[in-house]
Amino acid sequence: MNKNKNLKLLAAKIRLDILEMLMHRGYGHLGGSMSVCELFAVLYGKHLNVDPKNPGKEDRDMVVLSKGHAGPAWYSALAEMGYFPKEVLLTLNDGGTILPSHPDRNLTPGVDATTGSLGQGTSIAAGIATGQKYKGKNAYTYMIVGDGELNEGQCWEAFMYIAQNKLNNCIVIIDDNKRQLDGYTKDIMNPFDLKVKMESFGFKTLRVDGGDVDAIDEAITELKKVKDQAVCIVLDTIKGQGIKYFEDLFSNHSVKFNNDEINAASEKAVKELKAFIAKEEAK
Repeated sequence: MNKNKNLKLLAAKIRLDILEMLMHRGYGHLGGSMSVCELFAVLYGKHLNVDPKNPGKEDRDMVVLSKGHAGPAWYSALAEMGYFPKEVLLTLNDGGTILPSHPDRNLTPGVDATTGSLGQGTSIAAGIATGQKYKGKNAYTYMIVGDGELNEGQCWEAFMYIAQNKLNNCIVIIDDNKRQLDGYTKDIMNPFDLKVKMESFGFKTLRVDGGDVDAIDEAITELKKVKDQAVCIVLDTIKGQGIKYFEDLFSNHSVKFNNDEINAASEKAVKELKAFIAKEEAK
């Protein structure tokens, strides 16, 4: 099995984990978690310099999930990489769990930044990347920010800072899934062309298919070669990505598994994902 197939397989496992944990919980942030499955597969399956057996190792790369409501996607990736047993995923949002609704660096192995208040993760990532540069560390910070989150002015202040200081070690990744909590981004606060906007802020910017692990891999590889400029990837994604029923469900930001139609669609998706995973693992 080649590496690209491994990444597609990992993305499918992350997507299955998300669906199963949210079904077990009975509700949760599905849409924005599903749209970053391929991204997390590429990060943890290929690019991150991390060690699940030593989460706090020196010179590790760091991930800052500024769109903290997509925590289930991150938890799934961490579990698949062995940071903690997969059974723990089913404790999502339970009392005393190590997997709260939004990431907490004091609770979850592999989580280096507590996020959830939208916009704040951008500043945290900028600060971490500054520290890495100052200490001469050969490490990257991957900032994952949502398109709806860009309504927050703090994001743009952080981007100006990153560009001014040419923090090429802070890879800004915008999940452009075109929807936010209560509608389409273009209707609520139109972001216009995010690639053009980030370029105007001083970033070397690539726009890629966020459902294509090859395209994401190639974009990260290309931007790591940039030496004297801030860098950004705009992921062209679909909220609820990878499961047609949820892609088409308008209210897919936070889903409640409380009716026969949603439950039937979810069970069908679980079956299809398990079949795909079994088929790929048998090759």
